[in-house]
Amino acid sequence: MSTSEGFDAAIERYHQAAGEFVKGNNESYKALFSQGEDVTVANPFFPVTRGWENVEDRIDRAAARWSDGEVTGFENVIKYATPDLGYIVEIERFHAKIGGSQEAGPVALRVTSILRREDGDWKIVHRHADPITTEQPPESVKQ
Repeated sequence: MSTSEGFDAAIERYHQAAGEFVKGNNESYKALFSQGEDVTVANPFFPVTRGWENVEDRIDRAAARWSDGEVTGFENVIKYATPDLGYIVEIERFHAKIGGSQEAGPVALRVTSILRREDGDWKIVHRHADPITTEQPPESVKQ
């Protein structure tokens, strides 16, 4: 299998796992992540964290906030892979309930994911997701 074919298959598994994640099911999603101390995640609910134990906790806590979700699309901005490292930038789109909401609604996330080959499998070593999918005013970065 070529680098491109293997990477594409890993991204397909990632997309399928994301569909489960927005239903609150995160086991297939967690299985895609590296369990190393250098793994990082920055999701829209929590600050960035590092190390598998912390990342797993964040994934569990984030998944608990989603329910009744479904994927409505993945818009690829770029995908690039070498034999051992690759990344994607995408807009992920879902329709889901979030944080105890009684009604599902549309969700769009800007996502950057970095994957590397570990023992022959592609594993996620970094994921950053945030809701910025349209231009924001300069003041939006002030705290």
